[in-house]
Amino acid sequence: MSIAGRIAIGLAVGLALAIAAVWAWLRGPDIPYAELEARYAAKGSAYVDLPGGVRLHYRAEGEAAAPVVVLVHGYGDSFTSWELCSAALATKYRVLSVDLPGHGLTRAPEGYVMSTDGYVELLDAFASRLGLAKFALAGNSMGGGVAWRYATRHGERLTALVLVDAAGWPLPPPKELPLAFRILQYRAGRWLLAHIDNRPLIEQGLKKDVYDPSVISTAFIDRWAELQRAPGHRAILMSANPAGFAIASGELLATIHVPTLVLHGEADPLIPLASGQRFAAAIPGARLLTYPQVGHLPQVEIPARLAADVAAFLEALPAATP
Repeated sequence: MSIAGRIAIGLAVGLALAIAAVWAWLRGPDIPYAELEARYAAKGSAYVDLPGGVRLHYRAEGEAAAPVVVLVHGYGDSFTSWELCSAALATKYRVLSVDLPGHGLTRAPEGYVMSTDGYVELLDAFASRLGLAKFALAGNSMGGGVAWRYATRHGERLTALVLVDAAGWPLPPPKELPLAFRILQYRAGRWLLAHIDNRPLIEQGLKKDVYDPSVISTAFIDRWAELQRAPGHRAILMSANPAGFAIASGELLATIHVPTLVLHGEADPLIPLASGQRFAAAIPGARLLTYPQVGHLPQVEIPARLAADVAAFLEALPAATP
């Protein structure tokens, strides 16, 4: 064999070894549910089996006889981001923080595809299984999209609706799309994100989502990243398709006839303040509160203030509602 041939083979072998080393470094195998539950299940954690093979995890706080508030997280998040806010609300309410399929400690069958309407009907099945005749519903980001869509379909169950930096309106292209979202635009990128440890991307994204990055602790990032490595979670997250998410319109939102509070961080880099303003204008009787120097995750950035504002709103409702 010629010297050039040997060099070519050596380079090929070296490249293959380098790729294998990088893959071994990036690869993030699933973390068993038992391990994640032992690490992250909280006091009040419970599970309920729902149609379609979903074993939904939720955390219950507060007195069982108190008026109920259900909290729904955003994309890639979990019940844990509500923990400081929910603890404050639980002094007066029965607070149920749910994990949607593909998130937190909820288990879903292989092939589950996430969508707003799918989550809405699953949430309704959850309410029925727990015997929730009436409850207030709050959601952040994607969870806010689930919440307002729930109100258009099952408003008779709701005593109040709270939208926290909610998704739904078509958004203008951001000035700088986070790296993870750029990768998501490609099939190969979606496959990659479904198989690697996404912690570096998660850290980058979370710190850009908030006004003050110091509120995002190392433990918070670790927890977010590890819960995404639950079996099947990354595949469900990568199944997200824009066609599967409800798009807001004035006509659709005008059908909501429950007391509504719209809360929005003025410095939200993902969903601009104008989106919250549009929700408040389109939903009959809705009230809008905005927060200066707060980004996309008010429940993490200002949990005490958010909880106080939600509680004040609920307490001001007619006596027949919480």
